[in-house]
Amino acid sequence: MLRIGMLTSGGDCQALNAAMRGVVKGIFSKRDDVEIYGFQDGYKGLIYSNFKMLTSKDFSGILTLGGTILGTSRQPFKLMRVPDKDGIDKVEAMKHTYHKLNLDCLVILGGNGTHKSANMLREEGLNVVTLPKTIDNDLWGTDMTFGFQSAVDIATDTIDRIHTTATSHSRVFIVEVMGHKVGWVTLHAGIAGGADIILLPEMPYDINSVVEAIEKRGKAGKRFTIIAVAEGAISKEDAALSKKELKEKKAKKKYPSVAYELAEKIQEKTDKEVRITVPGHTQRGGSPCAYDRVLATRLGAEAARAILEGDFGCMVGTKNQEIIRVPLSEVAGKLKYVDPKASIIKEAKTIGISFGDE
Repeated sequence: MLRIGMLTSGGDCQALNAAMRGVVKGIFSKRDDVEIYGFQDGYKGLIYSNFKMLTSKDFSGILTLGGTILGTSRQPFKLMRVPDKDGIDKVEAMKHTYHKLNLDCLVILGGNGTHKSANMLREEGLNVVTLPKTIDNDLWGTDMTFGFQSAVDIATDTIDRIHTTATSHSRVFIVEVMGHKVGWVTLHAGIAGGADIILLPEMPYDINSVVEAIEKRGKAGKRFTIIAVAEGAISKEDAALSKKELKEKKAKKKYPSVAYELAEKIQEKTDKEVRITVPGHTQRGGSPCAYDRVLATRLGAEAARAILEGDFGCMVGTKNQEIIRVPLSEVAGKLKYVDPKASIIKEAKTIGISFGDE
């Protein structure tokens, strides 16, 4: 009997169900003696032994379904070794659940923090195989994460729709895109949606450069400007501050988000009306796009092969369009940032997109 535990952790995204379906279909195509334990609400289900037995039928018809049939929650890695309010040792509790159910492997789908916790469980002696889930596409060791392309499509659609109202009213529109630490979604959606200015966390901006780009468009007869800004974008001025200084500055004047601070600065320096659009969690919701369905299915199939071969302690990912396995120890705790010197940045600048950094 092959006993597999499965959980989804962290923020949800498109294609989580598609990925789990790929794993299960891959396993059942080779073996019939399989038990699937679905842990509910991420690591919490593993900690408190909250699970449900699943069959292959439970994974039928979920290829196009958004969200996760197992539920999810955030369980910060930094708190994993901190006892809960009842004094329960979370790590020992997870190990106990694993051994009590006599599991052969844990399949874990999640992002950066999830992978750090998965690697910790590997170090504690549990068999683990992981899949890269995040709209941010910031996991080291894989070219693509599932959920990313769907989020790009949604953010792009938002920018597309803003174009018509921006041209009608001669305004500056700021579209705030998800991405606290990295700007992959903003970069791709900005280019695909025809944004005039793209601001990323990896490239601190100069507000004067942003204003100059807006005024340059005005002189060229353009009635509007569209700015795609990552929610973690930061000015050069703020980037030069220490964490303490930045925290104190934000405490003095609180903005709902980075877009509102940017809008205020632009209005102070120009005579333009500025409007803000924040698609927010819509970027994580809904049915996965075709690309993500294919990617998640391929990753799930490779995870199934790894399990059947007994190749544990790995994350399945992509490299040059091929599906690969990467040691979990090499993935955990590493972020994949946008390189300001990357060719995609150079190409965007060539067609006139400003990143506010010059």
